[in-house]
Amino acid sequence: MTKNLVCIECPRSCVLSVDIEGSAAKAVRGAKCPKGTAYAAAEVEIPSRILTATVLTKGLDLKLVPVRTNKPIPKKDLLRAMDEIRGMRIVKPMKSGDVVSADFLGLGVKLLATRDVTK
Repeated sequence: MTKNLVCIECPRSCVLSVDIEGSAAKAVRGAKCPKGTAYAAAEVEIPSRILTATVLTKGLDLKLVPVRTNKPIPKKDLLRAMDEIRGMRIVKPMKSGDVVSADFLGLGVKLLATRDVTK
């Protein structure tokens, strides 16, 4: 089977063609740099994304604080991650970059605040 992708790793936006056998990328064509080849293989074998969302607060100056993961998480875990975030509340002041969750979903990634919030 062949899957076509557009690489998002650099501004070139290479059109990639990936030969897939089972759940593995066997060959990648169209990549103009090594990043494209790595992107195509990862997108076929273990697709992942940086998660951005907002977390509700209680007793702070903002009602919602924007957050993001510090590393990509598997796409299959995105809905579970959003369910977890939906149940969170930030109750203390934070600065941008502060850790909201040190081991988010047990995946070894941090959930970080991306905006300051005060009382």
